[in-house]
Amino acid sequence: MNKATVLLSGGIDSASVAMLLKAKGLAVRGLFIDFGQASREMEQKSVAQLKEIIGIPVDQIQVNSLRSYGAGELVGRNAFLIFAAALLGNCDSGGIAIGVHSGTAYYDCSSDFMQKIDALIQQCSDGKLSVLAPFVRWSKDDVYSYFLSQGIPLENTYSCEAGSSPPCGRCTSCLDRARLECSLKGASSD
Repeated sequence: MNKATVLLSGGIDSASVAMLLKAKGLAVRGLFIDFGQASREMEQKSVAQLKEIIGIPVDQIQVNSLRSYGAGELVGRNAFLIFAAALLGNCDSGGIAIGVHSGTAYYDCSSDFMQKIDALIQQCSDGKLSVLAPFVRWSKDDVYSYFLSQGIPLENTYSCEAGSSPPCGRCTSCLDRARLECSLKGASSD
């Protein structure tokens, strides 16, 4: 495999996946999917900045729904994003990459889910596509350490599920970021 489409959301995890795959020599492009998530506008702003920093092209698709989506678990979200990329994202071959990591309670972030959806995508595409989840066994701390090592400014990312500015500070993504930034400050004051 020599190319990958990264599901780029503007956050630490997807930016890190793009950097990792690019460093491995793959031709990387980002794909932002607007499915009506509350955070889409802020995510789009971060994706626009990250594509310049990482040096990759980014395509965007929009999928309309009768629902609106806020903070919290969105059942089937990662399956939807992966299949939307395969069907609508101009992915004819290569990998569809996603920034899931261990330690997340959602089933669609698990190794089991990633193995199953990879098998489905490979079968549906006659082996032309596969799912890449290089961080599925990494902790969030591991991903964040890798992110920091790549020199991407944290202020160019966005991860609040509520889509507010400033971030809400209450959703899972905000709590994760607060924990990581606090542990970073603690490490740098030693």
